[in-house]
Amino acid sequence: MERNSKITAIIIGIIALVAVVGGAFLLMNRADDSNNNTQDTTTSSQTEEQTPPSIVGLASSSEDLSTLVTALQAADLVDTLQGEGPFTVFAPTNDAFAALPAGTLDTLLLPENKDDLAAVLTYHVVSGEVMSSDLSDGQVITTVQGGTLTVAIRDGMVYLIDGAGNEARVVTADLDASNGVVHVIDGVLLQ
Repeated sequence: MERNSKITAIIIGIIALVAVVGGAFLLMNRADDSNNNTQDTTTSSQTEEQTPPSIVGLASSSEDLSTLVTALQAADLVDTLQGEGPFTVFAPTNDAFAALPAGTLDTLLLPENKDDLAAVLTYHVVSGEVMSSDLSDGQVITTVQGGTLTVAIRDGMVYLIDGAGNEARVVTADLDASNGVVHVIDGVLLQ
């Protein structure tokens, strides 16, 4: 009987030891999982913060480009400029649109003029990502609308000359977007 008591005591001791070691192992794994989840969340939120908005998102976040956003919506170009790209957009400011001849913008925003508005807007878009450092004096750029713009560089400033001979100056260059780049300009370009 004494022998059975010793065996039982040994078995109980082994079971207790296994339980203690197993419990400690589970607690360590839970702590590791908890740390991993925290690290994953931090990494995920850092990635989200570092990802720039799309071209439309960038324009929507700027009060000075609200007319452009309205025009993009009226021309059904929002989805296109939120697409994969990359695109380069020469984005006219609200003041640039306001400087158009009286009634021009209102007429373009009418539903029956959607195609004309889309042509004007796509004349401001270039396929690919063109940074300001990629531009050179006299360079001719083909827009997604099919027209061309000529680059002029004077006194360190970049100007775009449209098909009608009008100039628009780049006032803010190289705004990074998730699907391209935006250059803010002070005029509306026309074919």
